[in-house]
Amino acid sequence: MQSNSIAIIPARGGSKGLEKKNLREFLGHPLIAWPIEAAKRSKKLSKIVVSTDDKDIREVALKYGAEVPFLRTSDVSGDLTTTEETLKYSLLESEKIFKQSFDICVFLTCTDLFRRDGWIDHAIDALEENNELESVFVANETHKNFWEVIDNNPIRLKEWMSVYESRQVRRKSYREDTGLACASRSNLWRNGRRIGDNVKLITDNRSFSALDIHNDFDLFLANKAAEWIKENDFENLPPVPEKI
Repeated sequence: MQSNSIAIIPARGGSKGLEKKNLREFLGHPLIAWPIEAAKRSKKLSKIVVSTDDKDIREVALKYGAEVPFLRTSDVSGDLTTTEETLKYSLLESEKIFKQSFDICVFLTCTDLFRRDGWIDHAIDALEENNELESVFVANETHKNFWEVIDNNPIRLKEWMSVYESRQVRRKSYREDTGLACASRSNLWRNGRRIGDNVKLITDNRSFSALDIHNDFDLFLANKAAEWIKENDFENLPPVPEKI
């Protein structure tokens, strides 16, 4: 079944950690350009929308091939606005402007850069092929143990993490990396949820894919990692942007 799918790329103008973050350069292109390029290469998306409150971001996003049919209002662009609030608002505004309803929504961020070509279509395909699935997203595989602190007491997240084994054979954990690619049924977004309960993971165990840009040092690391990948492991370089 062919679905009507939309990609939403949130990119607000304000950032406490890195001024004008979404316009900073990664390998010579602004961060906003990278998720746009990944979405443009998809064969499954009907619309690619950048959701921003910033006119400069809007201008750059248009040059790289996205649509920016609205500017987000201040009440959904603040430091405390959740991703779920942004996605719900952006979906409803897009449907109102485009006068069409979308079945599947894809979430991509500007700050998660090392996505593989094909992840978006893989996620949408999985939802189209299995009506019981609610979401498909990228998850980073790790062998690390995790703890939480409750009333100042450190407690293992899972009892099995108390058993220490070789990394090669021990049970794995998976961290959500939805900014790299996350496809969900649109009813979830309408109800203020990013992902559902019945999900499929696209697993990724590359250490550099965990880089998430929040400050100058993060951006420095990402550029250095990409320079190394470009020279030594070109297949792992994310799709390089092209202006329209």
